[in-house]
Amino acid sequence: PWCIAALSNISSLIMTSLKDLNWAGFYLVRNGVLTVGPFQGKPACIHIQPGKGVCGTALQKDETMLVPDVHEFPGHIACDSASNSEIVVPIHSNGRVVAVLDIDSPLLDRFSEADKAGLEQLVKLLEEKAEWGL
Repeated sequence: PWCIAALSNISSLIMTSLKDLNWAGFYLVRNGVLTVGPFQGKPACIHIQPGKGVCGTALQKDETMLVPDVHEFPGHIACDSASNSEIVVPIHSNGRVVAVLDIDSPLLDRFSEADKAGLEQLVKLLEEKAEWGL
């Protein structure tokens, strides 16, 4: 599927399937900067620079960031002040990061290693099946 259609449905699926979330969606890399894509939740920050906040750090380091308490994460960007924990998974196409999956929760320590493994598997499917064309 075209990536925007897939990302739209996946953000909805995550929001309706997992408990205790307040935001689930994607940021797409455009001109080296993360730009908000399909999501479920309150309005989000439109642009995030590499290395800034949890999403920008995941982009810069090219690794999943599992943050039990966002208030203790240096440079955390509070798009929604109700968020207390976060997980961000980079998404690749043609050997480069093209997007990140970002999920926030109002609970502290909401995300487990099992969540991380499951979300990384979901992202792997997206990497293989979605038509990125970005």
